[in-house]
Amino acid sequence: MTNIVPVIISGGVGSRLWPISRALHPKPFIPLPGGGTLIRRTYARAAGLAGVDQIVTVTNRDLLFLTADEYAEVAAPSVKNTFLLEPFGRDTAAAVALAALQVARDNPDAVLVVLPADHLILDEAGFGAAVAKAAAIAATGRIVTFGMKAESPETGFGYIEAEGDTVLRFVEKPNAERAAQFIASGRFFWNSGMFCFAARSMIAAMQELCPDVLSNARTALDKARTSDAADRTTVEIDRDGFAAVPAVSIDYAVMEKAKNVGFVPCSFDWSDIGSWNVLSKLVPADDSGNRTTGETMLHGVTNCYVHSEDRLVGLVGVSDLLIVDTPDALLIAHKDKAQEVKDLYNRLKTEGHEAATVHRTVHRPWGTYTVLEEGPRFKIKRIEVKPNARLSLQAHHHRSEHWVVVSGTAKVVNGQSEILLATNQSTYIPCGHKHRLENPGILPLVMIEVQSGEYLGEDDIVRFDDVYGRA
Repeated sequence: MTNIVPVIISGGVGSRLWPISRALHPKPFIPLPGGGTLIRRTYARAAGLAGVDQIVTVTNRDLLFLTADEYAEVAAPSVKNTFLLEPFGRDTAAAVALAALQVARDNPDAVLVVLPADHLILDEAGFGAAVAKAAAIAATGRIVTFGMKAESPETGFGYIEAEGDTVLRFVEKPNAERAAQFIASGRFFWNSGMFCFAARSMIAAMQELCPDVLSNARTALDKARTSDAADRTTVEIDRDGFAAVPAVSIDYAVMEKAKNVGFVPCSFDWSDIGSWNVLSKLVPADDSGNRTTGETMLHGVTNCYVHSEDRLVGLVGVSDLLIVDTPDALLIAHKDKAQEVKDLYNRLKTEGHEAATVHRTVHRPWGTYTVLEEGPRFKIKRIEVKPNARLSLQAHHHRSEHWVVVSGTAKVVNGQSEILLATNQSTYIPCGHKHRLENPGILPLVMIEVQSGEYLGEDDIVRFDDVYGRA
């Protein structure tokens, strides 16, 4: 049996799905209407492939613990997880190079199947059959791509022209007229962004076609810091070495230039959830074509999508709108302009607006915090700490904090003192005091934090000790 190593690449923001998708909580982590998340389903699909005992994930180091939490929801005790943690994104060629080099250290003949973390595939049996076919071709030394049956002249996808099991050419995203011609010919497939190859085959192709990507990725990997834990191995890629890797897609760097690229046509359901129009179709429509999640009230409304998180959203006499309401940002767009949400996100990012990066609820390795209210010289947070988790030993230069336990038990280091707090008990952390919060219990710890001071930014923190390596 061919040794298959799934490689999950989780790097994009998913800017067309703003305001739900943001830099530190991107598209793969969006809760799906049917339950779970894209990355959790991708991991489960990968772990379910025959003979898989190792999965490699290439992602940003800031997303490690969020990713690990999603993986923990999948029962896959026999799978070893390796995380290649990029300090920043350098596109897919760099990610593929890192994965191929890492796997080749143990087995150059291992067959990798590269899976973007943000694809939705429900037909796992059909997916498994396609991977088995691709792996057999890859074992002969060819690099294989998966083509999806093109059901409509989409302009948001790249296309593959193929004959039998061989790719004839790759075509960038076409205009509507050209896409229609592709569909009519019957020779073109959507480019899925999934690939399959032996580690040594990809390394050889990169050495020939993009040696600068391969050599700099090898340098960054050789200088990486590796840590082994009971449930995973983490490889923190060297920042300086990785900065030298050219930012280029694997399609452009290798696939479009390589000779004799193998091809597997796929007919199973597939979606990259590339816009709100696509995501909305996962929600059943009413008799007027409206699709809603959350509390809504509609009157004289047709063909709209409404996503409401924590309040009632009412619509009257409108059609063809996308409305996405979150605690700190509201999106209203015409369905015909769904792709242009990306332009709005890019403006927010350029202007440094925090709505491009984080939600009001921010995920941390130890749990979450939610900003409830803030104003001049004060900020109020709801903090939830996972069982047996703890924050770093830290201090602040510009603020003091008052902690009130809502539920659970808190173990608190406050200066030279260590105390236990139960429900309705509190403590005060003076400005400059070293302090640490820990949940020693088996249930989540929930508390309210009131900050007071001249500066309340998240960067006012000095870490002295941290179990998550942030000190």
